[in-house]
Amino acid sequence: MKILVIEDEAKARDYMRKGLTEAGFIVDVAENGQDGLFYAQEHHYDLILPM
Repeated sequence: MKILVIEDEAKARDYMRKGLTEAGFIVDVAENGQDGLFYAQEHHYDLILPM
């Protein structure tokens, strides 16, 4: 499962990426909504988590 996490706070973003990766997911992260929109339009995600 491929997940996109959109979070502007670095610590929360890193925590989410680490936890989800350790659980076996493929994770991309975006620092803001504009970057998140770009990723969502360019790639296929099973789940998008706007934080």
